[in-house]
Amino acid sequence: MITLTDVFIKMMNFKNVFRWHLPFLLLLGLFSLRAVAADTLLILGDSLSAGYRLPVANSWPTLLSEKWQQDPSQPKVVNASISGDTTAQGLARLPALLKQHQPRWVMIELGANDGLRGFPTQDIQQTLGKIITLVKQADAQPFLMQIRLPPNYGRRYGEAFYDLYPALAKQYDIPLIPFFMEQVAIKPQWMQDDGLHPNRDAQAFIAGWMSERLLPLVKHES
Repeated sequence: MITLTDVFIKMMNFKNVFRWHLPFLLLLGLFSLRAVAADTLLILGDSLSAGYRLPVANSWPTLLSEKWQQDPSQPKVVNASISGDTTAQGLARLPALLKQHQPRWVMIELGANDGLRGFPTQDIQQTLGKIITLVKQADAQPFLMQIRLPPNYGRRYGEAFYDLYPALAKQYDIPLIPFFMEQVAIKPQWMQDDGLHPNRDAQAFIAGWMSERLLPLVKHES
């Protein structure tokens, strides 16, 4: 008959402990790796985040990534922004990006090119809604960035365009991030000669400004 003492002695044997608990340890390791892999912030944007006419190394998402890499607890940043992208183009690219990177968070910075082309605001809102829905279906948390058009596009259209962003944030109960260009465009020395895009000198400011607003949203749960 095996006594309780015999069982205890066997459990104290390293080989037995390792053998009996190996499946549990492997499962724990799998979940830990999955959690680490999932701690990614995906930026889905256009030229404002792609670093238009700038080396990739100088774009604000790259600078943000370098800043966060100094702290191992901060998420990995993947910049999937492409200059010229509309909301429809971002939507078309999104499923593959979600599958490839499996992000925990997705920051959506899209709509400016739709607005500059005068697309109907209801169409822009509908497409952004589809993007948000896809992100949520992938078990990721979407963040939406507010976008504002230059004043020469007319007050009526500009206000309707601007208002669709807080409406979406309220509808889907997601964070609305302020538009960083409102801090940049007021300084001519930070703008490219096209009057629409931030230059190299503005990128470090944008990275720091975005870090302050994103960090509270991507804090790890204790």
